[in-house]
Amino acid sequence: MRMNSRNRQHTGRHPALKAALLIAGLLIASVAWAALPPPTPAQQQAAADKKAKADAQAAKDKLSLAASMDAVTAHYRTRAAQEGWKTHPAVAVVAAAPAAGAAPITAAGAASPPPAGSQGAGNTTAAGQAGVNPAVKSEKLGTAPPSEDVKKGQTRAQPKNAEPTVQKGTPTDVSKK
Repeated sequence: MRMNSRNRQHTGRHPALKAALLIAGLLIASVAWAALPPPTPAQQQAAADKKAKADAQAAKDKLSLAASMDAVTAHYRTRAAQEGWKTHPAVAVVAAAPAAGAAPITAAGAASPPPAGSQGAGNTTAAGQAGVNPAVKSEKLGTAPPSEDVKKGQTRAQPKNAEPTVQKGTPTDVSKK
């Protein structure tokens, strides 16, 4: 069978060429990485200071966001009470444990107080989380009663000579007679 240029398919570079290019790239990268000198103590200190400033700013931003979320939620809940809108109690948010060696973040900012009769404005700050935390109920953990659709006991075995409850086979169709 004779092939012309239209029937040939271009498969790209040869696999050996691809492998050679990959190995060359890795060698160049390893030489460049090995050529970097270790950071000086001044550079290490500057990097540590920069990280500390970034962490402090992130904590400040997190508290500011939580306070603004609480304020918006409190405003909505007061307006909902005035307008007669149906609201549901706020969901309690459990704070994550701080990382090992890290100081816990506390809310010292101005968080809006929750409106009367609610369980919290949004529970995003430490003050909002200090409210009611309902216990977690779970059937799997055994801290909640089983659902009503759960079997009360084992299914009884049928005797060996009992008729099957489902009749197998094709039923006769009386409409075709």
